Amino acid sequence: MGYAISMPLAFDLVPGTKRTPAEQLTTILEEPGFVKHFSDHMAVASWTEAEGWHDSRIENYHTLQMPPGAAVLHYAQEIFEGLKAYRHEDGNVWLFRPEMNARRLRASAERLSLPQLPEEDFLTSVHRLVRIDEAWVPSGEEMSYYLRPFVFADEEFIGVRSATSASYMVIGGAAGPYLSDALTAVDIWLTTDYSRTGEAGTGAAKCGGNYASSLLAQRDGAIHGCSQVLFTDAATHEWIEELGGMNFFAVTDQGTLITPPTSGTILEGITRDSILALASDHGYGVDVRPLSVEELMTRTQAGEMVEAFACGTAAVVSGIGNIKYRQGDQVLELNFGQKVGEVTRTLRQALVDIQWGRAEDTHGWMHPVKEL
Repeated sequence: MGYAISMPLAFDLVPGTKRTPAEQLTTILEEPGFVKHFSDHMAVASWTEAEGWHDSRIENYHTLQMPPGAAVLHYAQEIFEGLKAYRHEDGNVWLFRPEMNARRLRASAERLSLPQLPEEDFLTSVHRLVRIDEAWVPSGEEMSYYLRPFVFADEEFIGVRSATSASYMVIGGAAGPYLSDALTAVDIWLTTDYSRTGEAGTGAAKCGGNYASSLLAQRDGAIHGCSQVLFTDAATHEWIEELGGMNFFAVTDQGTLITPPTSGTILEGITRDSILALASDHGYGVDVRPLSVEELMTRTQAGEMVEAFACGTAAVVSGIGNIKYRQGDQVLELNFGQKVGEVTRTLRQALVDIQWGRAEDTHGWMHPVKEL
């Protein structure tokens, strides 16, 4: 969207904000769960057609007041991102590929007809928030500080059109491991009854509607003991796409990773992109191409596909043990074993070692949190 040209945003701290007492924060960081407690502050900026992006600030985290007629409540005009900050052994805090989140937020904004936040302003907001709430970044094993930037239409009106005002915010909190045991594989439900998104839809955008549309299928999968759902294409249900919130990989007995292309219905996963690069670094084959349900089943049953995993910011890399699916009145399964496979383990370890500063970052993915 064109409209008014905005000046760079500063995201200055509002004077007089409050902080969680040190003793209470220590207790929170001992067992943070996955963002069960949000940190003290939030980044905020406003947008209008007339003024562009303006009124940026860092203020205390608080409950929002919103009119019942706000566009986001009726037309779901909103987008979001997710990224993490990591405390390294020397105490310094680093962000993982934040520029990729900035670019994806802009792409999502274009698809949802929302104002695009400049990459520079995105980076300023996350750096400033992490720096101000740095005490909330834990240092334990597999712990991080999770950031959730988002944009939503806040204009009060009834009518199907793009809103003329919007808000940008960044909130965050301490995050422990998303999965209780990263080395135990999870079971996945393969659905052909429901679709996450369709061709020319919003599948490549990171918007709440995509996740809402996955929940009924996830409930169906939970009945069969599955924690996530693997979706197929909406037109034929013959092609593998992605999970409700993660990208999908299969691994052949020759050590080649197969993953569907992000062709418009699949989210451009930042973890996915990182895994593809690390796979090449470690000498594994990479095959980005359409993967049919039939090929997945046939080659797995023949022992030619020996591992499967899903990846995303929250869980990083999650090995898949069984893929369960309905065939007629029966529930059948493809079995990959209950322990995470060697290729999956290797790539996960390589990625988290870079994120936590235990390995050399040859790709330049890590960015030190700095004053701006």
